[in-house]
Amino acid sequence: MRSATGLITALAASLAAMPALAEPLKIGIAAPLSGPQVMLGKQVTAGATLAAEKVAAAPTVADDECTAEGGAKAAQSLIEAKVAVAVGFLCSEAIEAALPLLKDAHIPVITIGVRTDSLTDSRDKTGWPVFRLAPRGDGERNAAAALLTRLWANELFAIVDDGTIYGRELAGSFRAAAEQAGLKPVFMDTFRPQLDNQVALVGRLRKAGATHVFVGGDGEDIAIMGRDAAELGADIVFAGGETLRVADRTVHPAQGTLMIAPPEWTSVASADVLEAFEERKLVTDGYILPAYAAVEIAAAAASMAASRGKPLVEVLTGQDFETAIGTIRFNGKGDLAENPFRLFRFDGTDYVPLGIE
Repeated sequence: MRSATGLITALAASLAAMPALAEPLKIGIAAPLSGPQVMLGKQVTAGATLAAEKVAAAPTVADDECTAEGGAKAAQSLIEAKVAVAVGFLCSEAIEAALPLLKDAHIPVITIGVRTDSLTDSRDKTGWPVFRLAPRGDGERNAAAALLTRLWANELFAIVDDGTIYGRELAGSFRAAAEQAGLKPVFMDTFRPQLDNQVALVGRLRKAGATHVFVGGDGEDIAIMGRDAAELGADIVFAGGETLRVADRTVHPAQGTLMIAPPEWTSVASADVLEAFEERKLVTDGYILPAYAAVEIAAAAASMAASRGKPLVEVLTGQDFETAIGTIRFNGKGDLAENPFRLFRFDGTDYVPLGIE
């Protein structure tokens, strides 16, 4: 008969040989849950928490208030919760205050809303472990320049802007790209925005012989130009940025209007994910699907890091991640490896992708 000491020793040995039960991945979710951006913050938490449930992760939600002070407080709460990775952050003020703290705690961040170029451009200097699921700020300008210079290489085109920083930069990037490609606009001008009509501008465009016009400005102004051109019998195709997608407008874009914008996430989301949201009676607007995808990426990266014995931040770079909104890859700076902006044409009801990349 074995002694009690022998039984205890054998039991201890067998327990030591058993694999430890893995704890669920701790994921931090930072979003503005107070203040004027609370509606967007709720979209982030809705998408991220549903994804955390799917991947069996343990979420910790923190209110970053869309402010520097709130970002620092959110970071501290996530550090105290010992999260392995953080997702969310819609505001540059909040994430810029949070990142120094999260860097010291070795917690990588996947932001879904901050487009500021400097966030990743300064990565070599700051060392911030940030990955951007949102487009870069210059993504729209770069896409417009690349796509339209090819599409309009043999067209008589004009470039106009509304004088705002956004409008001037968008139009200026296209003008510079056109010049580099050896193309010259037949007309350039700055127009006065938010007028009831743009008849005078359309008249000048027609006189210059422009058949295609790139507009750096608001979608409403572009729609008014299209309407006025049709009424004057001027056959002109107008093109602009993602401001054309705003649905709440008094004038609809003219048929054939071109838009440079990212795809709507519902158009690329997998059917099972959309069904999961429908079952919960959750709409898939705004940041819900990107937040869902960010958690999917975080969970997949954590699994890879564990299996390869590498820090999580290392496996987030240069790796394809299959998500609800398609394949995502981050480059060495932490930006999306592929610019998500595409070219769409308005068919009278919806914007239809042209398939030009």
